[in-house]
Amino acid sequence: MKTKIFLVMTLFILTISASAQKKIEVAELPKPAQEFLKKHFSHTTVEKAQKDPEHGEKGYEVKLKDGTEVEFWKDGSYREVDGGDKPIPTAFIPKEIKDYVAKNYPKEKITHIDYGHKDLDVDLTGKIDLEFTKEGKILKDKKNNIPKK
Repeated sequence: MKTKIFLVMTLFILTISASAQKKIEVAELPKPAQEFLKKHFSHTTVEKAQKDPEHGEKGYEVKLKDGTEVEFWKDGSYREVDGGDKPIPTAFIPKEIKDYVAKNYPKEKITHIDYGHKDLDVDLTGKIDLEFTKEGKILKDKKNNIPKK
């Protein structure tokens, strides 16, 4: 009897986790997400798209063939773009952030941007981590001695 209960519970858990990571077609992404990918990542193709297993019904996760990962909110606006160690396109990044990076880190490139609940986390080549307000004001930059408040 215990074995049957264990098997049923295991199957139930596997079914739930499989549905939480359900792969979808690019055409199933919200229109803004499709347009974002087409505009900023036309140089590569989508390897895998799925409902974001971390945020459930609140978003989508897309892995591109070049290794870049893009997360979208439920409405299709981007939440995070992660190029790993390689630079990402920057046309969608707020001007204030691009200007700050160009002025203070002219030899570095943006590899990651993540919209948190209250701030924006930006990573650069050279393992530099910056934090900004959503309006683009710097909050944390260890090199320039700007601590997070």
